[in-house]
Amino acid sequence: MSKTAHHELTRKEMKGPDKFQVAATEAATWAAQRRRQILLAGVAAFAVLAAVIAFSAYLESQRAAAGSLLYRAIEAAGGEVSSIPLPGVDRTYKSNEEKQRAVLEAAGKVRESHGASRAATTAALLEGDAHLALGEWDKAIASYQTFLDKAPAEDSLRFGGLDGLARAQEGKGDLAAAAATYEKAAQIDFYKDRATLERARVLAKAGKKDEAQKALEGLPKDSPLAVEAHELLARLGK
Repeated sequence: MSKTAHHELTRKEMKGPDKFQVAATEAATWAAQRRRQILLAGVAAFAVLAAVIAFSAYLESQRAAAGSLLYRAIEAAGGEVSSIPLPGVDRTYKSNEEKQRAVLEAAGKVRESHGASRAATTAALLEGDAHLALGEWDKAIASYQTFLDKAPAEDSLRFGGLDGLARAQEGKGDLAAAAATYEKAAQIDFYKDRATLERARVLAKAGKKDEAQKALEGLPKDSPLAVEAHELLARLGK
């Protein structure tokens, strides 16, 4: 391209509108023609944002309310049974039944008011413990199962639910179910030895001494529960 041609092209380009100016003009025209739609869209977006914020605040308030009720249930479960006031103890009960009924009442309020919350799931575990302490096997089993069904797999309280379920099954006389539950509990590494020992105990109670011995022999020699395991083996005559 010649120098003259280059100057002619440059002058021609300069006479025409800049492409960015054209785009800006077209955008402005489009926006002006659709001003009402844009305004309505902005209002709608603000409404959605406001709704999200309000819903988040509502959820937070619900979690706080559920947590407060759960704390009351935990506080009831931490009370002591005594006919006289105890120093340093804020809550005492005249009998074990009075205590467990108080726990059930407090835990029930959590589940009734905030059934879908994490607090309600934990409340089901407290209910299971209370029913177990009262010897109400079927109700304990139902409560523990509710907890286990709703609690995350990594929940730190999961062993408590499995252990409680097994003890309720044992109390009911279903030793096979209790042994199976302890076998499942043994899959939680931190509680593996305890679950294995309890499973062996239940198997021995069911008259399955060989299975109990096999389970006990699977415990590590350096397990903190080795002494208990040895004592159980001695009772088995092994």
